[in-house]
Formats: sequence, structure tokens, C-alpha cells
Amino acid sequence: MLPKKLWSPSEAFINDSNLTSYLNWLKDNKQLEFNNYQDLWLWSINSVSDFWESIYQYFDIIDHSNYDEVCSSDPMPFTKWFQGTTLNYAEHIFRHKSDDQNAIIFQNENSFNRIEWDELEKRVKQIQGYLIEKGIKKGDRIAAYLPNIPEAIYFFLAANAMGAVWSCCSPDFGVETVIERFSQIDAKLLIAVDGYQYNGKPYSKIDDVKQLKENLITVKDLILVPYLNKNSEIKGADNFKDLKRNEPEQDEVIFTPVAFDHPIWILYSSGTTGKPKAITHSHGGVLLEHLKYISFHNDVKKGENFFWFSTTGWMMWNYLQASMLAGATPVLFDGSPGLNNLEVLWELAEKCPIHHFGTSAPYLSACMKREVSIGSKYNLSPLRSIGSTGAPLPPEVFEWIYTEIKSDVWLCSMSGGTDVCTAFVGGNPLLSVYKGLIQSRALGCALFAYDNNGEHVSDSLGEMVIEKPMPSMPIYFWNDKNNSRYLSSYFSEYEGKWRHGDWIKIYENGSLLIQGRSDATLNRKGVRIGTAEIYNVLDKISELKDSLVLNIEKSDGEDIMPLFIVLNENENLDEDLKKKINSELRSQCSPRHVPDEIMVVEDIPYTLSGKKMEVPIKKLFMGMDVSKSMNKDAVKNPKSIDSFIKIKDIFN
Repeated sequence: MLPKKLWSPSEAFINDSNLTSYLNWLKDNKQLEFNNYQDLWLWSINSVSDFWESIYQYFDIIDHSNYDEVCSSDPMPFTKWFQGTTLNYAEHIFRHKSDDQNAIIFQNENSFNRIEWDELEKRVKQIQGYLIEKGIKKGDRIAAYLPNIPEAIYFFLAANAMGAVWSCCSPDFGVETVIERFSQIDAKLLIAVDGYQYNGKPYSKIDDVKQLKENLITVKDLILVPYLNKNSEIKGADNFKDLKRNEPEQDEVIFTPVAFDHPIWILYSSGTTGKPKAITHSHGGVLLEHLKYISFHNDVKKGENFFWFSTTGWMMWNYLQASMLAGATPVLFDGSPGLNNLEVLWELAEKCPIHHFGTSAPYLSACMKREVSIGSKYNLSPLRSIGSTGAPLPPEVFEWIYTEIKSDVWLCSMSGGTDVCTAFVGGNPLLSVYKGLIQSRALGCALFAYDNNGEHVSDSLGEMVIEKPMPSMPIYFWNDKNNSRYLSSYFSEYEGKWRHGDWIKIYENGSLLIQGRSDATLNRKGVRIGTAEIYNVLDKISELKDSLVLNIEKSDGEDIMPLFIVLNENENLDEDLKKKINSELRSQCSPRHVPDEIMVVEDIPYTLSGKKMEVPIKKLFMGMDVSKSMNKDAVKNPKSIDSFIKIKDIFN
């Protein structure tokens, strides 16, 4: 039985959708007709080459040389795509330059600004002149330590257009966390902000920036972006305020054609199993995937305003660039969504206005629980869709959106990851929305649920597995010799198939339910955190002998992150030690790394090979029988389990 139906697209909504336009194009140009979305999806995964070539042609990709074939016969992850073609991601953004709409809309805690295309183009040309002066060439890495501000987009577009490789961390990351990431990629240039404001409080990052420059030994130049204080300077650093005074040396933005598999950016995994993986995506793969998903599954159109609440440390910031590929205007917000009793983002939605409002599931849950007045207080008539990702959206929040925000809005719950910088499953303008369920699998994504025997399963929970390649899968992890980390991350469980690490249930009608991570990654308020990052900090605290951290998703949509510690002899867990632990995690990592509870246990369970048993303990706390959640014979110190069994019901 399917849950309650909350929304169905009108005939006009379906006919006006980008997906219907694509279906008509397939009929006219490929003589292909489909009875329903399920048939279209099956064609997209069974005729991989034909489908992705149709995407290339439908979106009229600007290429500068011809490809030999759509995809090679090499298995995942070694499939080659569109070999021979050359293109540029940023060039596809600038073809939508217009005097009739804003290029960017930006708000922070103090101001609101609409940025025109002429200004965006001028800033990009100024930055390109600077990059050329500093000797930045195609393939060079550029590291950015910036918040979600227009300057981040300026620098990204300038670098991307020249074929440089972008990598960005949010300034709310601790210095050691950033060094651990950027030190892997041998960047030549560091772009950094002087500080930022959050929830009314200023955070200077000047000392952190100096420390980054000292530790990133390959960085030759540093350019400071004054944001918190317009007069900020760092001795020996270039300053963006000076750069802006210069007239651009070139008349046009420089677009350097690059190979389809040329790196576009380097994103980072959570660091669960040690050093964060430097996940490298391709220009062409991201371009095709972003055009496909933003157009068909978000139904974003030219002239609309597209918002997603994100920091630059989350892949949704990278995905936000896709709105510009569709000719839409990205709406940026830098600051705390908790301002004005969680209403600041809804105020922004009315002001812009926002046509597609994206955020995290925990934010929507918080609005519901705080009984934030939205639909009756704000004029959201232009709002067409609400997007949610980062964590499963509780069923009661689905219904609350339709009763308290807007009865005819299209709710697009989606799930994907940093791994592909897109969503595997999500919105569909042709289908209904059911309470608590994601609408469908995305086109071109051969996703199935696997049981313990590696067989397809429907209407019951299974491992999320992708059986066929997608162009936006990573080309490699940076500095990953022989692709060993890449292969072990996704392909160690099922040979030649991508195991993503989510528990998923697929209903007969194609709707889906995701019930959290099946691995040890901490999904903390919609942001994935690696346990290794936390352990690296705790290992330096002298009072602690050992530790284990979990994030437990509860049935009501909430989650709780307990930290279990083993104390050294003659130590006690008093308020001072709790404050010390929390302070170190907050300063060296981020506020999200601070646990909800700290509890003392006698010992931490380890496997025979010396790995902490995070996943089995998490399953125990989520209600699974201990005999099924772990094999005690595989526990190096089986008595350690007893402490956790005694307290397992406390989190249910």
C-alpha cells in the first residue's frame, strides 16, 4: 500500500515541463515514444549510449571538436565518455548572458544585492587577468576558502573557463580540516576570505588564512577577499579590492576548450576511513548530468530564480551552478537560517521571488516543530517547487508543507552525493508526490535495491546499488595510486557495480524511501561528517583513552549524535572535561562535530583487524538484535559490547 497522495501535477504543469519537451524531441528526432516515465527510465538505463547522446544533442552542447564514440565498453569506473570532444562548462553558463534578468541574487545577514550580468562578466575578466599574471594554466589547482558569496562564483567561473581545477572549503571548517584536504592537491593559488558573520556574531579568519598559507607549501600566491571588514589586509597577500579597481585587460571572457574528462573540481568525502578522499569530477560529465537533472528533475527554466541553502563545503553549492546552465538566476544566502525565528529564508523567497526553494530536511523539520508561520504570512505564489536533501525528509514534514506552506507546491525530495555531485533519485514533474516518498529514480541512473544475496528486491529495504556507469561518476580520486581508494570505496562489495551506502526501498510504482546510511558516515543535520575527523581531535585529549561516535536517525526524523569515551585511569567525566571536548571539536572542526551527548563506557569494540565497530553498534541502537547486528566472534574484545547493550534502549 502506498502512503497518502499529497500532490499530482496538473495537465498544464505536465505539458509545460522540460521533461515533456524532451519526450516530444525524442519523438520528433529519434522516433521514440514512451507510454510513461517508467518506460522512459528503462530505455535510459538499457540504451546507455543512445540516452547520453540524446542529452548531448538535446541541450546543444557547445563543442570544439568531435567525439569518436559516446562511451567505451570499459566497465565502471573506467568507462570513457565522448572521447575526442572538447568543451567548457563555464561557456555554457555565459551563453545565457542577458540584460533582462539578474546574474546572481545575494543576501547575507546585513544586506541584499542583485548583481547584473555586466558586473559578473567584468569581475570574471578581472580575475582572469590576475590568474594569467600569476601563471595559472589549464590543469592547475586553485584552492578557495570562501563562504557562499558572489565572489566564490566569480572566482569559480574565471578559473573554470580557463581550464583550471577548482576546490573549495567553507570558512566554518577548522584549519586542520582544511589543510588535510587542500594539502592533497598541490594548489598553486589560495583564495581566502577575511572572515564572516553567523547569527549576528563576527568570525575573523585572518589568523587561519595565515596558517593555511604557511602549511600549503605548493601555494605560491594568496589573494584575500575582504568580506567581514572591507579594510582587511594580510602582509604579502594580494587583495581583491585592489583587483576590482583595474579595468579588464581582455575584451571577452576567455574560454579554454578542454577534454570531456578534464577535471572540473575536486570535492572531498567525509573522511570516515581516514584522510578525506579527493573526489575529482570531469568537465563534460558534470555538464551533461547538471543539464539533465536541473532541467528534467527540477524543471528549472530560463528566467527563474533558483535557491538552495548551502555552504561552499557542501556539494549543493557546486550543484547550484547548474541553475545558471538552465538560464536561471542562482539565489545565494550567507548566514544563519535561524535568524528571525527561522523566517529569514522565507522572507527571501517572497522578496526575490524564489521559484525553486531548496534546503535541507532538518531545516524544514525545524520550521515545522517551531510552528513557523509561512504560508499565511508570506506571498509565495511564484514558488513552484520545494527541494529537500541532505537527510531523509520525515513523512509528517511532507504533509506539513502542503498544509502550512503551499497546497499546490511540487515537493522534490532528492538524494545523491558528493560522489557524483547530483542526485540519483528525486523530483519528477510527471508523477504524484506521496507522503514520505521520493518520486522516482533519475534518468540514466540504473539504481536498484539489493538484498543480502546481491539480488534485486522491491517493497523491502536493501542496499542502494547502481549497476551501470554515469558520466558524472568521479574520473578518479586525486593522488589515488592505482585507483585503490576509488575501487574500495564503491566497488568492493559488488564487482563492477557501485554500492552507495544507503538503505533504500523501491515501491512497485517507482517511488522510493531512503532510511539513512548503511556505512559509518555521520549524517549530521544534513551534512556528512567523517568519524576520523572527530577521532583525530579526541586522540589529542590527554584524559581520553579511546572513543566511538555515532549518528543515529530516529523514526520521527530527528537524529542524535552520541560520543562514547573511555577515560584514562584516575580521570572523571565532569563539566570541565565535557567543555574541553566540545570546545576542541568546535574549534578544530566545526560546530556540527560537537556531540549531543557524551557517555563513558568501559571499552570500545574492535574487529579482529583493528577497526572500530561503528556500524554494528549503530544497528544495535537502531533496534536490531545484537545477534544479527554483529558477529561476536569477529570482535577482538567481545566484553566491550556489554556496556552498549546495557544502554541501547536509551536512544530508541
